Amino acid sequence: MEPVVEHSEGVIVRVRVVPGASRTEVKGRYGDRIKIRVSAPPEGGRANRAVVDLFDRLIGGSAEIVKGPSSQSKTVLIRGVDRATVVEALDG
Repeated sequence: MEPVVEHSEGVIVRVRVVPGASRTEVKGRYGDRIKIRVSAPPEGGRANRAVVDLFDRLIGGSAEIVKGPSSQSKTVLIRGVDRATVVEALDG
């Protein structure tokens, strides 16, 4: 399964989040997901906010975690963009 797929409202990105990292960054493909490291801890929703902020900064659009808010495996919906834009931003 591809980690980045078209959706009727934008693009779905399946991610694996590693909170508490030394810096926030996209690490690349991790099986059928994209590995994201965030410097924020997994407490109080801070790591989730860091993931959303990272996508908003890299891609634009409006990112929202739609599945897995308390799991390392999350599904993010990014509205207002197409798949090619997301793939290019994640590869860059």
